[in-house]
Amino acid sequence: MSLNETVSAERVHIGFFGLRNAGKSSVVNAVTGQQLAVVSDIKGTTTDPVKKAMELLPIGPVVIIDTPGIDDEGTLGEKRVEKTREILTKTDVAVLVIDALRGKTEADRRLIELFKKRSLPFIVAYNKSDVAENLIELYENEILVSAVTGENINALKEKIGVLAKTKKTPGFIVSDMLSEGDTVVLVTPIDESAPKGRIILPQQMTLREILDKNCTAIVCQDAQLKGALENLKQKPKLVITDSQVFGKVASVVPENVKLTSFSILMARYKGDLEALVEGAVKLSGIKDGDKILISEGCTHHRQCNDIGTVKIPNWIREFTNSNPEFVFTSGGDFPKELTGISLIVHCGGCMLNEKEMKYRLQIAKEQGVPVVNYGVAIAQMHGILKRSLEIFPSFYERV
Repeated sequence: MSLNETVSAERVHIGFFGLRNAGKSSVVNAVTGQQLAVVSDIKGTTTDPVKKAMELLPIGPVVIIDTPGIDDEGTLGEKRVEKTREILTKTDVAVLVIDALRGKTEADRRLIELFKKRSLPFIVAYNKSDVAENLIELYENEILVSAVTGENINALKEKIGVLAKTKKTPGFIVSDMLSEGDTVVLVTPIDESAPKGRIILPQQMTLREILDKNCTAIVCQDAQLKGALENLKQKPKLVITDSQVFGKVASVVPENVKLTSFSILMARYKGDLEALVEGAVKLSGIKDGDKILISEGCTHHRQCNDIGTVKIPNWIREFTNSNPEFVFTSGGDFPKELTGISLIVHCGGCMLNEKEMKYRLQIAKEQGVPVVNYGVAIAQMHGILKRSLEIFPSFYERV
């Protein structure tokens, strides 16, 4: 996967924050070299977060986010400020833009404290150096820039690049469990919910990692799996399946062949597997009337047999022999208040960056609500979670 093809969830997210008319959008445009944001002398021109996936030297693939002013006013302004705060949940590096003529305000100081509370790396950029060169005393993580003249814009990018390197280096999806020359079978069913003309992101990422390891990948649908295995001269090192056909695939794959799912691999990749395995154990305790939140990180057109709104609820009812209440969220919506929720069943989170996924897990942990994702839940409900975790000895013994 080239840099230009890097998905948003795998890019460093850089958020620009500050008061209205501090010059955030002008600094964003200067840093990116593009007219990414609308610039005006009128306060509050940026009314909603503006996101742009791009290449930014010397960092590489990034998502730039320009946010509304944190001092926006009125009922609508409060909603915009709340949107700005939500952006913090997915920001890897924050840039606080301050008008150098006005200096640091109490609102700026509160935002800095919020950065620190969330352990968010940040830079303070005082804009308008062309007219306020001698007015500001700078500290280590501060810089004086001019969006008009371009002064110190490259230096600001260098500082952002240094902080971006502190973002955790992605781990492995599957390649650390493979040796060069191994064969891996990928089961990717094509049904009414499959996107036309492409395969979904976890499958793409897993396939690419297998190829980068100089291994052989065999891709088939579940109906062709039996024939594909019979045609192999040697057993594959691993079979990886889409969670929706976990039960069917498990009945076809011999017990001496290791089996897992894309969803379980992605959970480990993002560092969430331990919490999700613990959440899977809680599934058996669901009772009539318990409220279950089913949350997806992306938005898509719902099909008649949608996994989130149809298949998962039906499997839970069957597995628990109960009739719980289901509530649903998708995209960027995720409740901060989880009172009354007995369990969260989350999608694989492939469209969420690591920061946002961990934020959601942290909210659940703080409020004592267990979380499981689709793949781990489906494996548990089909009685094959232990088998699917065999490739991860540290988790295998917990089930």
